[in-house]
Amino acid sequence: MTEDIIRVPRVLLPKEDVDLEKWAVIACDQFTSQGEYWQKLRDHCGEVSALHIIFPEYYLERGDMEERIRSINLHMTDYLRKGIFREVNDFILTDRVTSYGHRRVGLIAAVDLDSYDFMTGGLPIRATEATVKERLPVRLKIRRGAPLELPHVLLLIDDEERSVIEPVLASVTEEDLLYDTDLNMSGGHIKGYRVKDAEKVRSAVLALADPARMKSRYGIEKPFLFAVGDGNHSVATAKLLWEEIKPSLSEEERRDHPARYVLVEIVNLYEDDLLFEAIHRVIFGAGLPFIEEMQRSLSGEGHVTVLYRDEMYGVDVPKVAAEAVKAVQDFIDDYIAKHEGVSVDYIHGDANLSEVAASHDGVAIFMPVMEKSDLFPYVVKHGSLPRKTFSMGEAEEKRYYLECRRIR
Repeated sequence: MTEDIIRVPRVLLPKEDVDLEKWAVIACDQFTSQGEYWQKLRDHCGEVSALHIIFPEYYLERGDMEERIRSINLHMTDYLRKGIFREVNDFILTDRVTSYGHRRVGLIAAVDLDSYDFMTGGLPIRATEATVKERLPVRLKIRRGAPLELPHVLLLIDDEERSVIEPVLASVTEEDLLYDTDLNMSGGHIKGYRVKDAEKVRSAVLALADPARMKSRYGIEKPFLFAVGDGNHSVATAKLLWEEIKPSLSEEERRDHPARYVLVEIVNLYEDDLLFEAIHRVIFGAGLPFIEEMQRSLSGEGHVTVLYRDEMYGVDVPKVAAEAVKAVQDFIDDYIAKHEGVSVDYIHGDANLSEVAASHDGVAIFMPVMEKSDLFPYVVKHGSLPRKTFSMGEAEEKRYYLECRRIR
């Protein structure tokens, strides 16, 4: 395993005169069926906001993709030209309390894309869900022309001993504070701290991949250091661009090229408030025939609830959550392939699911929750989970875009 798998990032933060409450916005893959969320956010944010340099997936099917990508890249260039950023060449500790009262502490770092492969899953950074290749082209198109990246990637470490992030949290003081802001649209509050002893942090991270530890914990000797808990497709996109760029570079140029790395937030799987939530499904263009066929096709000792037009239905599924998700997703994919006009969306939160289903006459499927302690062992044994198996928290608790990094 390369010693450069984790590096101190060169982070760009908005300067003090930028309103961070309007700058930071939710991850692009949230509220994908709720246009009113994005319109309200647009009305709230000013001219200087991360909203102008991301592509919310709600707009993917709205027909103005090329113009939106062009606008994103122009805004990035304009922000750099106007000098709205300050550079911080340190790890950053993030401390966030969400509107649900949950606390998430993370470490902003750059990680090596040569240590990640979303196809084979045998490298130290591993995807946790199957990559939907259809979601990559638009992301890659944006990244090809972008001078900056903004992360919503959360990498999980299996650190039951709390040896990496927790000591950093105990060591930072108010003198290390880099930002302190509320987050809009019920996002809660976040603080960011400069981390002084970078080498100590790197050593603690790398110690998690000790071969003896790997053998005793997972029965393997290959290092498995990071599981992509959120943002699988963002890391996959960064990897694809790096593979495009790499052949044109010398070995020396490859070593330090900014596109070789991706900016992430590292989070301990065993953090007390880190909760795994189900990612629900809502089916559009279907009704009772879909539910009845689902009841006939699936079986098992587990159970999921389906809601349609204020009526609740039960469906038997496998008892293990990951297996239940696979069974339901396979059924949905097969049904959509056979029935023209039927589609699916993935929704975070019970209330959001009920709202979307009611407003679109959809079939709501309440999915089971996976135990977080099963994650690393499952990935080692089976590879990626079925897509959209779990989410870390409710929709409003997803990562907000705040930090940037140059990739050119």
